[in-house]
Amino acid sequence: MAKPLQSIAIQAPGFYGLNSEDSPTALSEQFALEAENCVIDSFGRIGARKGWSYLNQDAASAIVSMGEYIDIDGVGHVMSSSEGSIYVGKTSLTDITPAAYTVGTGNYSHATFNNYHFMFASDSLPLYYDGTTCGTIASHPNYSGTVPQGDIVIAGAGRLWVSGVDTHNDVVYWSDLLNGFAWDTGSSGSIDLSKVWANGQDEVTGLAMHNGFLIIFGKRQILVYQGANDPATMSLADTIVGIGCIARDSIQSTGSDILFLTDSGIGSFGRIIQQKSLPISDITKNVRTDFMNDIRSETGAIKTVFSPEEAFYLVKLPNLNITYCFDVRTPLQDGSFRVTKWTSHSGSCFLRDTAGDLLIGMLNGIGLYNGYSDNGFPYRMSYFTNYMDFGAPNNLKLLKNLKITVIGGSDTDVTLNWGYDYSYAYKKKKFTLATQIIAEYNIAEYNEGEFNAGVLVNRPNVNASGGGAVIQLGIEADIEGAPVSIQRMTAQAIIGRTI
Repeated sequence: MAKPLQSIAIQAPGFYGLNSEDSPTALSEQFALEAENCVIDSFGRIGARKGWSYLNQDAASAIVSMGEYIDIDGVGHVMSSSEGSIYVGKTSLTDITPAAYTVGTGNYSHATFNNYHFMFASDSLPLYYDGTTCGTIASHPNYSGTVPQGDIVIAGAGRLWVSGVDTHNDVVYWSDLLNGFAWDTGSSGSIDLSKVWANGQDEVTGLAMHNGFLIIFGKRQILVYQGANDPATMSLADTIVGIGCIARDSIQSTGSDILFLTDSGIGSFGRIIQQKSLPISDITKNVRTDFMNDIRSETGAIKTVFSPEEAFYLVKLPNLNITYCFDVRTPLQDGSFRVTKWTSHSGSCFLRDTAGDLLIGMLNGIGLYNGYSDNGFPYRMSYFTNYMDFGAPNNLKLLKNLKITVIGGSDTDVTLNWGYDYSYAYKKKKFTLATQIIAEYNIAEYNEGEFNAGVLVNRPNVNASGGGAVIQLGIEADIEGAPVSIQRMTAQAIIGRTI
């Protein structure tokens, strides 16, 4: 008598994101062991990330930092820098490097304050831009005192705040009220943190303003000052030891929270005003080992961006050419964020501007995160499930049939993979998704396409072969102009003898 088929259905495949920490056989089917060049879309489906296209190619070399100057009328102007040049512009770049000025690595920290844009880097003199003129701060007519030549600058509480100046990097400076050019008059001043660190000597790695608090990040501890509106009387409100920030440009405000890179993952501030403390949630719990190994291997300047439009926090490792994408919509039950990994996304830095566009510093200009090709070239999206045993870990499974439901992907080449017992020797079936033609239905080989309210739905049905104790499924798609999301996967197998 023939044995009945057993089915296992994965709704919203990959919805929980990557998990490389836990035992794969104990994971929920909604975790992924591989999710490259993917995002979790707004419908909870794993799908292809967007691509990018050049807005301009006017730079002489790679753009390595970007900021935005918001003028008095609220208009945004993209500021960018390369090794050797300073630029303004979005769809075209204008070189505004001051005459006889030497740009070092170009890795500036940016801040807009009182209708000026300021740029600080430890290997270059601090700069300002007023919409017309770009010059050194020391050359401005209102300049007084000695501006710190640091590599950390923020604007907040009515003044500029600068750090990362001397060898020990443990002094924070602030300008006079409403005057980013005055460093020895009015309420300008500084604080020596060597007398404040609670857990031994440290160095400032970043600054932030949040809910009226000045947050000073060290590598191993964090200081929180209240009353920053009047630095002469501000006081230490909280100290966190054992955790700090290891990358200046990892600090991103999400509006209600601040994300930053630590030596054990990504940290998150909670509701600091209500709790008078800074709870840390382990965002990277499911990928911590791989993530931190990549962080330690990166030799370039780590860059990040938060995009409310795309609902993600990106961590770019430029020399490794790896981008970690953390979905910020809703944390998992354990507080971790769903994460995917981009392995073929070029660029070295990001900027989310006031128009909501996600800009990318590229080899010789600025790119825009949009569309579904990388500047006209295809890229590969891949998703692989964890290992599944159909609830019978000690029995042989003879896989017979695989069905997937794919949203979008007009005329996209897709490869369905299946393998057994932790082997990478996958069996494969390649097919092309139906082409979307308005008001027509199309049937392709191995594939049936249909249209639902203008959305192409493909339901490939593949006869499978082989067997093993555990089964892994995978989908690879060459993204070239059309979005692809995976709605559902179903595998049917015969449960065989005990092995």
